[in-house]
Amino acid sequence: MVADHITRHLSQEPHLAPLVARHTLTPRPDHGGNVYFGLLRSITYQQLSGRAAGTIFGRFLDLFPDGYPHPDRLLELSETDLRAVGMSRPKAGYLHGVATFWLEHKLIDQDWSAYTDQQIIELLTQIKGVGQWTVEMVLMFVLQRPDLLPLDDLVVRRNLIALFDLGHLKGKALVAAMTAAAEPWRPYRSYASRYLWQMEGTAV
Repeated sequence: MVADHITRHLSQEPHLAPLVARHTLTPRPDHGGNVYFGLLRSITYQQLSGRAAGTIFGRFLDLFPDGYPHPDRLLELSETDLRAVGMSRPKAGYLHGVATFWLEHKLIDQDWSAYTDQQIIELLTQIKGVGQWTVEMVLMFVLQRPDLLPLDDLVVRRNLIALFDLGHLKGKALVAAMTAAAEPWRPYRSYASRYLWQMEGTAV
């Protein structure tokens, strides 16, 4: 459930208000705020249906005695091991990359509250296979940061353009117009983005 003060705030913006009135945002798992786990899951789910990805991720977790992919144990698995549970060759490399990055940067049990959203994006997009969209999803759903506007998300972008009739714009002018249109949604643009997904009926 979304807190009343958030829905009240978003309902003040006339373009979004009908979506807020029509839809209820369902709770999503935050994996205990575990950014590492959230990244591994996000990589697994890229470009797959939810059902297929869930099956593969479950098999991946089964590779570990306690069901948790500790970085050191993950690095002991070969590409062949990971492909055997359904990971593609690139994804196997990306998972190894996340584990290596976590160990090299000593991020196990990291207190992410000391980092801004932008600092986390700049840090984690250094990992091959981890783009800005992936980190934004982790920020929104794992760390529950309230004010992300993922303009690289095709559904958010398309529906923002539709809501504010911005289809005549392109490039930097479009990005500037979308950002300005969403300004009244601050500091809860993460929730506004989720309402835009509801407009499309898309599960993310």
